Amino acid sequence: MLRAVLLTICLTLTSLYGSETVIVGISGGTGSGKTTLARKIERVLGEEVALIQQDSYYKDLFHLTPEERDVVNFDHPAAIDFNLLRQDLINLRNGRKIQKPIYNFKTHTREAMTEEVEPRRILIVDGILILTVPEIRELLDIKIYVDNADDIRLLRRIERDILERGRDFNGIKEQYMSTVKPMHDRFVEPSKWHADVIIPSTTENDVGIDLIISQLKR
Repeated sequence: MLRAVLLTICLTLTSLYGSETVIVGISGGTGSGKTTLARKIERVLGEEVALIQQDSYYKDLFHLTPEERDVVNFDHPAAIDFNLLRQDLINLRNGRKIQKPIYNFKTHTREAMTEEVEPRRILIVDGILILTVPEIRELLDIKIYVDNADDIRLLRRIERDILERGRDFNGIKEQYMSTVKPMHDRFVEPSKWHADVIIPSTTENDVGIDLIISQLKR
């Protein structure tokens, strides 16, 4: 199975040799390991890569009260400003730098400052919902879906939300049952059939991931 996956990726990347910019989409459920894969590619290829994360493009909820923000479904595609993400990807592909939003997950608002991103040879787009939107999918030269067991993904999400986003366990549990899991079943899981390849997220795939990176290096 893994050999077939790698062959598909290598053939796809080979067909892109000579392109000025390659856009790689990495999707998967929350806690699946997609961001780990994206950052590993970024770490290895260095200045050749620009990493664009879907989570930076959450819509700014400054106009809502804190109570209203708490009940927003952040796992629905409507929570993401995909129009801005699409335009930013087009600008980067065309050699123009962008001002990427910086999202504050504690206040659910965008910071006043932005992050300047320069065009790069390889653009990596990472997010749970990027394969659900046709206008984003059509910009991706290769689409990767990172798969993982539900219990592992849940544990990773709990750890991330507590350590990185300042949330408590009860809030995480309530959100997971009310929106995260239903939206995963409705949008994220079915979107994997739009992927060019589906990669099981296990440590045994380190060699395979290294081969993917070696192809991107070329």
